[in-house]
Amino acid sequence: MIVAMAPSSTLTRPAVTARRLPRRLVQLYVGLVAYGASSALMVRARLGLDPWDVFHQGVANRLGISLGWTVIGVGAAVLLIWIPLRQRPGLGTVSNVIVIGLAVDATLELVPAPDPLWLRWALLIAGILLNGVATGLYIGARFGPGPRDGLMTGLAARGHSIRLVRTGIELSVLAAGALLGGQVGLGTLLYAVAIGPLAHVLIPALTVGRGSAAGPTGGPVPPPTPGRP
Repeated sequence: MIVAMAPSSTLTRPAVTARRLPRRLVQLYVGLVAYGASSALMVRARLGLDPWDVFHQGVANRLGISLGWTVIGVGAAVLLIWIPLRQRPGLGTVSNVIVIGLAVDATLELVPAPDPLWLRWALLIAGILLNGVATGLYIGARFGPGPRDGLMTGLAARGHSIRLVRTGIELSVLAAGALLGGQVGLGTLLYAVAIGPLAHVLIPALTVGRGSAAGPTGGPVPPPTPGRP
């Protein structure tokens, strides 16, 4: 009897996936910690934050709680909106909600706010660059989108332009954050200009298994919002 053999790629795919799992897990959590640290560096620079962090800072100031716990609370609230949108979270989604906020508060405890302007600019630039690397790491690990990305893709799946949805969400949180007292400045503009090109280069470079476009459950990877999980 002749037994038909499956292609070698089919036979080895589970083994390859299993072999990459430890790297993907390390990459995911390094990326999320680095993302929180990058946000904290931008806060310490006091030159302006990205739109979501303007909102987080405004809410934190009004409620009198730490920025990190605000990031966690907002992430959890956004995740609840996934339910009517029928979005399914992955390990990276849930980890995103918790780890980034904890990393923000830890970094704010360790890094003091500098006074010299040149040092503030150095922190801002370091924060934006680290944010780009962190974005590539956590998205490249392929464990699911962050809660804010899922909100964007969920709304876009209802027939709206993903570009318009993203722009509308970010302008809304930026305006709300500014009204609540979040810091808008040159750093906000620099972040908006720089993060797209950084993510464009670093996400493909840091994606595990670049030859496959499959996501963590075998489906396509959803398009991310550069720089904001």
